[in-house]
Amino acid sequence: MTSRNRSFEASKGLNSLSPRRRTVVKAAAATAVLAGPLAAGLPARAADQAPAFLHGVASGDPLPDGILLWTRVTPVPDAIPGSGVGPDTEVSWVVATDKALTNIVAKGSLTATAASDHTVKADIRGLEPATDYWFRFSAGGTDSPVARTRTAPAADARVPGLRFGVVTCANWEAGYFAAYRHLAARGDLDAWLHLGDYIYEYKSGEYAARGTVVRPHAPANEIITLADYRIRHGKYKTDPDLQALHLKAPVVAIWDDHEFADNAWSGGAVNHTEGAEGTWTARKAAAKQAYFEWMPVRPAIEGTTYRRLRFGKLADLSLLDLRSFRSQQASAGSGSVDDPNRTITGRAQLDWLKAGLKASDTKWRLVGNSVMIAPFVIGSLTADLLKPLAKLLDLPQDGIGINTDQWDGYTHDRRELLDHLRSNAIGNTVFLTGDIHMSWANDVPVDAGTYPLSPSAATEFVITSVTSDNLDDIVKVPEGTVSAVAAPLIEAANRHVHWVDTDRHGYGVLDITDDRAQMDYYVLSDRTDANATSRWVRSYRTRSGTQKVERTYDPV
Repeated sequence: MTSRNRSFEASKGLNSLSPRRRTVVKAAAATAVLAGPLAAGLPARAADQAPAFLHGVASGDPLPDGILLWTRVTPVPDAIPGSGVGPDTEVSWVVATDKALTNIVAKGSLTATAASDHTVKADIRGLEPATDYWFRFSAGGTDSPVARTRTAPAADARVPGLRFGVVTCANWEAGYFAAYRHLAARGDLDAWLHLGDYIYEYKSGEYAARGTVVRPHAPANEIITLADYRIRHGKYKTDPDLQALHLKAPVVAIWDDHEFADNAWSGGAVNHTEGAEGTWTARKAAAKQAYFEWMPVRPAIEGTTYRRLRFGKLADLSLLDLRSFRSQQASAGSGSVDDPNRTITGRAQLDWLKAGLKASDTKWRLVGNSVMIAPFVIGSLTADLLKPLAKLLDLPQDGIGINTDQWDGYTHDRRELLDHLRSNAIGNTVFLTGDIHMSWANDVPVDAGTYPLSPSAATEFVITSVTSDNLDDIVKVPEGTVSAVAAPLIEAANRHVHWVDTDRHGYGVLDITDDRAQMDYYVLSDRTDANATSRWVRSYRTRSGTQKVERTYDPV
């Protein structure tokens, strides 16, 4: 029987996360407290209306024979995210080879419950590789929008090319998500990568656009509890541009710190006060539960986001979790950054990454990497630029040039990984990075101090933020002003850095062929304008076998 004639039941292959006992919500009280602020951000509907799909639909983690489908149903008006109320509701789904859904190849049903915040996931198998599919959810006579998704190529397929959108750092209060809208409008993406900070945890007003709230968070408080994280995820999923991109292509996502709290590590975070804000263990568990409920991501090893996807013989993609296992950040400038007992990956994850890179038989080895791996020193910046740059990077503002939240703070892990690439002649490794709110195109040298005499072990494309403040925003000067001064100084002090733009917001498009991996960098006209335009500004590529980036003068 071919996959076109199969019918899949939803009782298998679905992810449903049970609430932990510590987070049991008193339903009546929660409804009264949460209904006002969150309902204000949802589309209006009558009290007796049928179930609704107010948060869109999404797909993710494409496989050659499958895809993960996601939605959240609102069964009754009171069943808002984080409320803990609402009846069990049957949700059916169909997958078809056409947008009109006439040629259905898979179907099933599942039950949305308050225990998983009325989110559901269907992990579909039996599909054809490298194929576009369309899907829809239904509940109580209401249909969701129809969405497109795409499976990965067969593991042994010769793939002529791949194209991915690349985004990171989308702060709701700092602007609109026009970057998502422009990616959705392309219509040529195999998938899109979200490299972390899909949501932000801050209270309203604490971190906005140059200090100005463009649109307020829900809830208004810093998110700490399971209900808080659910409400914040729900608020994000009401954004029309985010919904539009989820409708057009599958997402491949990893988390960074703000899905938990600022500068998170295995035992805490800068933005967490133990005791006053509960225990870090409880907060981290709540954040992870909400994340896996609300994101079309398969929980991977130990309930983290590190996992590997393959796209034929052209590329595999190793996705990292650089928050769950890392040691606490070192003091900038301290010798402890070189301590072999400190880790950013954890032993098991680093061994998994090394083994996967060595065993890979694809042309390209992509690494989804939430914080920059290329070394970086500030160099001879003037005092007026050094202070805000240090603030952006969470550094002491005394001129010590190291960001210990990045791989720079965990040099033993980085050295071990880069030595592994060199000693095993593992080429064509490309790190895809977010977090720093700037655009970069880097070689990744084995020894930055002697580069370019030292070889480059890999390359790195860093994508700027969708909305979160970057350097010109902190200084509060016109866009481009800071980059004109800072970029040449940064590049002079870091010869492996081919380009850095400290000032603009936007997204990337990664295009891969046998011959090269190319990143096209796009910027937005104004993150505070819901109708912002976008334009291409730069492109860099790494040619197969070189382990170095070079500028190219046209987007793909």
